Amino acid sequence: MNFELNEAIALLERTPAALAALLSGLPEGWLACNEGEGTWNAAEVIDHLIEGERTNWMPRLAFILQEGEDKPFPPFDRFAHLAEGEAASTDERLQTFKAAREESIEKLKSLVQSEHQLELTGMHPAFGVVKVRELLSTWVVHDLTHIAQIARVLAERYRTDVGPWVEYLGILNRTGK
Repeated sequence: MNFELNEAIALLERTPAALAALLSGLPEGWLACNEGEGTWNAAEVIDHLIEGERTNWMPRLAFILQEGEDKPFPPFDRFAHLAEGEAASTDERLQTFKAAREESIEKLKSLVQSEHQLELTGMHPAFGVVKVRELLSTWVVHDLTHIAQIARVLAERYRTDVGPWVEYLGILNRTGK
C-alpha cells in the first residue's frame, strides 16, 4: 500500500492553490466552456469540490469513526451543487473552497492521529464495507480527477483552433501522445 496520511495531506492542501493559479482572473470564455452537453465547466467543478468539503469527506470520516459498520453513512449527492445556481464569481468560489479545505484538513488532523484509525471500517451505502484509508485515498484521487477534468475542459475550448496538431495533443484526443 502506498497511502501515507502526511503525503495525502500535502496534496490535499495544494489543490486550492493549484486551482487558483490555473483559474483565478481568467476571462469568462475560459470559465464557461465545457466538454459538451451534460458536462461541467470549471466553476461547476469548483462548486462540486465545495459541496464535497461540506457534505462528503469529513462528515463521512466522522461517521465512520463514530458508527463503524453499524449503519451506512449518508450517500453523497454528486450533483447537488448544480441546484444552487451561479451566485458567486469564480474567485469567490475559489476562496470558499480554500477556506473549506483548510477547515477539512484541520478536522482530519484532529480526527485521525494513528495508523490504527486508518484501518477502521464503515459502511458505504453502495460499496459496503470501506476503510478510512480508502476514503482518504479516494479524496486525494478525487482532487486529481477534477484537476485533470478542468484541464481537459479548458483545452476543449481550442479543439478546432489547433488544427492538425490535435493528433499530438493527448488531452484532446485521449491517445496520450
